[in-house]
Amino acid sequence: MLAAGVYPAAITPFDSEGRVDLLSVARLMAWFRSRGCSGVVLAGTNGEGPSLSSIEKRDLVRATVPLCEGLPVVLGIATASLEEAVWLCKQANTAGAAAALVMPPAYFRDASEEGIALWFESLLARSPLNILVYNFPQRTGITLSPELMGRLSQHDRMIGLKDSSGNADNLAPYAEAVKGKNLFVGDETLLIEALRHGWTGTISGAANALPDWLSAIVADWATDTESAETKHALILPALQALRRSPQPATNKEILRRRGMIEFATPRLPLLPVAHENVVQAWESVARLSRP
Repeated sequence: MLAAGVYPAAITPFDSEGRVDLLSVARLMAWFRSRGCSGVVLAGTNGEGPSLSSIEKRDLVRATVPLCEGLPVVLGIATASLEEAVWLCKQANTAGAAAALVMPPAYFRDASEEGIALWFESLLARSPLNILVYNFPQRTGITLSPELMGRLSQHDRMIGLKDSSGNADNLAPYAEAVKGKNLFVGDETLLIEALRHGWTGTISGAANALPDWLSAIVADWATDTESAETKHALILPALQALRRSPQPATNKEILRRRGMIEFATPRLPLLPVAHENVVQAWESVARLSRP
């Protein structure tokens, strides 16, 4: 199991030639540690995981785990290939990662729920690494039902889930389906409602820009729900501005302006964010002092 809290869905910084920039990765990991984060996710949606080769993901997790100084590292896996998913789980386990965050095999959108269940069950049976199941139907075209989540939760290797659907109606059914396991919400605007339903915290793209605020909200929730709710209300306009602006390009530009990374350019087919598109998000974030 993973500790409760905030796990930034880290951007993947690239250098001027488009290679993974490990110096910027080191600065980013120090930023997350210093702002109270409970762990970090690499090569997820916000980390342009589908644009990274399997070798790059292996090398990224190998290089990043030592930089995190004990902060748990989760590797994002988005592939329709069961064999590739198994290989990446093995590589991440050898590197010292704590878990993998795994999307369903998105290319096969017409697969039955039984087929999707068997794909995950085969991975769970073969992986030496614990797994979080990732529901993001806007990207995959596949919706993972509470019933399917409950079935997968019977496997010891399945330690929980992330839901980025943005559907508040999922909060209670998922919590019931995977009792006692990790529950991470992806849409930060739903964080307080998720915490009310007993969720663990958030795996968050916005945590690249606001790791201290989000970490404080989850930490406060255990002892002072009013403080957590007040903090969330204060940052809600910034969260909404971040979600309206193109991602991960906006998070990259904010981190560049803060000196965390040198270049904000994403990989094709994504393009850098236009200045007019980042202004509101940057101003909303920049005006917030530390909580």
